[in-house]
Amino acid sequence: MAVLTIGTTEVSPSSLTVSVMDISKAERNALGTMIIERITTKRKLELSWSYLTAAQLQAIMGALSPVTFSVTYTDPVTNTSKTGTFYAGDRNVGMVDFQNGVPRYKEMRVSLVEV
Repeated sequence: MAVLTIGTTEVSPSSLTVSVMDISKAERNALGTMIIERITTKRKLELSWSYLTAAQLQAIMGALSPVTFSVTYTDPVTNTSKTGTFYAGDRNVGMVDFQNGVPRYKEMRVSLVEV
């Protein structure tokens, strides 16, 4: 079973970190007291894969290619499956070597940020 789904592509990263981010507006009033207004709460998923074939890397990169896409993952706050709309940050790929003319990839990392 896959850990999460990006669009229609099921993936199981080697590592998954879920960050809960509060989007807030903060300022001080005339008395110097901080006034914080929480606008919303969003998620950031930090994913990495180790030792990918060219085909595996191509499938992941293809799933991340739209400007935004749906992601289904297990939310640690509710411990339930959650689907949200995300976009991909920079995609970092490290190559190990070539074997018989075929590249092998050591690692692929990306952050997915909820829209």
